[in-house]
Amino acid sequence: MFDDEKRQRAIEELGILDTPPDARVDRVARLAQELFHVPMVSVTLMDGDRQFRKAEIGLGGREAPRKDSFCDMTIRQEGTLVVEDAASDEIFAHNPFVVGDPHLRFYAGHPLTAPGGEQVGTLCIVDTEPRTLDARERELLKELALWVQHELTEVQELDEAGFVQRALYGAKKPDIPGYTLAASATPAGQLMGDFYDWYVHDGRLRVTLADVMGKGAGAAIIAAEVRASLRTAPYRALGESVLEVDRMLDDDIGGSNIFVTAVHTEIDISTGELSFVDAGHSLAFILRANGAWEFLESTGLPLGMGMDEVREAATARLEVGDSYLVCSDGLLDVLDPDDPYGHVYRVLTSLDPQGAVEEAARLARAVHAPDDVTVVAVRRDR
Repeated sequence: MFDDEKRQRAIEELGILDTPPDARVDRVARLAQELFHVPMVSVTLMDGDRQFRKAEIGLGGREAPRKDSFCDMTIRQEGTLVVEDAASDEIFAHNPFVVGDPHLRFYAGHPLTAPGGEQVGTLCIVDTEPRTLDARERELLKELALWVQHELTEVQELDEAGFVQRALYGAKKPDIPGYTLAASATPAGQLMGDFYDWYVHDGRLRVTLADVMGKGAGAAIIAAEVRASLRTAPYRALGESVLEVDRMLDDDIGGSNIFVTAVHTEIDISTGELSFVDAGHSLAFILRANGAWEFLESTGLPLGMGMDEVREAATARLEVGDSYLVCSDGLLDVLDPDDPYGHVYRVLTSLDPQGAVEEAARLARAVHAPDDVTVVAVRRDR
């Protein structure tokens, strides 16, 4: 028996009502239009007394009344609903969507199901001329509906995972007298393969930036594992911490061709002495107060390559007025290609560190950067 209250709870829990169009769902809608040669397609979700269209082609809007709708009839039954000629169908002949705009004659819709089994919407194809739909075409419409259903569920799962990831990474900025800290992380998708982390232990600030080679959930899981390992036993020397991650990755995913570049840094808060281990990253710098750049070169192989790399820390010193900068390679996609370091210098000298990392995030969003863009800046003020 159809339970509309249960359906409403299910669609609200999905969290996709009134969300912007999604390229993956739009793609399925376009494919349905091409395969069935129809003028109208909709991915329709039922919300109270209205229909919300997550995707639509040819229907002229993202909302419509639910009452008397073909899609409402579809979710109240099992399987695909096909109306070959609504004008001669005793159930639909006097339907307002048939006798009035958009003057439907043909309708075929398959229910979309929430994770709990509730039928919350449809993928439907519509025409203003009568049509038939054979068994193969009915099966094709069902398969496309299952594809949409997967995409809608995945959107919710990725949104939740992205929220958790953003809460974990760098959520609490250390408050260190005499220093200004700032960071931003802008994902290319919904989940990041980059991460940054920072915390104070025994008078020393530890800063990490890592970049997993890859995208999506797999890269995000590995990034979380690396972060957790580096956070464990903060009393360990930098080299030991990085070596432990190297061993862990070799044990867990060795041979997968998934590697991690990283810079793991420690700054003595009282003296500005800086130690760092660079594992194939090569994007850590000091911008001196006089405008000179110092490249922090201690580059070993990326983590997870199984090469038994020796991980030894190199040193530098952060003087008053100097800034330590580390970024992911995604930043290179948004900088002035003819003068990237000049671009960074101009931004940092005209803005404070927070303004500079916010500008990096703005640029990443503005150009739709193809890779994650993560930037960390630490300035010694006194």
